[in-house]
Amino acid sequence: MREWGGKLALLSAPPLCFFLYGELGTGKTTFVRGFLQGLGYTGKVKSPSYNLVESYEMTKKSIFHFDFYRIQDSRELDFIGIQDDWQPEAIFLIEWPEKGVQLLPPVDLACYFEFAGNGRKLRVEAKSEQGEKIVTMLTCKSD
Repeated sequence: MREWGGKLALLSAPPLCFFLYGELGTGKTTFVRGFLQGLGYTGKVKSPSYNLVESYEMTKKSIFHFDFYRIQDSRELDFIGIQDDWQPEAIFLIEWPEKGVQLLPPVDLACYFEFAGNGRKLRVEAKSEQGEKIVTMLTCKSD
């Protein structure tokens, strides 16, 4: 998952929104760690499950990693002012987006994480024109 995160990071430019779907332990945070490392980030990358968001300022890029696992009702996101984080020139990596989808920016790439035997499996679906370009570039690079 870390390797895939790094590959996608190199193809990504803001504004961009990833929705990360999957059960606990399927590799969503590991993917985010790889994504940030792929952009050259060397600090610690932790899951934002308690504070909901971790932000990372990179050269010419702002990255926001959200984890909505603990959200019970999407109105909670509205109460904490989540829409204040929607910056037009940022990349958003959102775990458990289904818990707040009506308040989130439009998705460009939906990433589905699954268990596969002793490993993990990732499926990426484009949901926008920008997402289509990234999937096409990813497919060409994987051949």
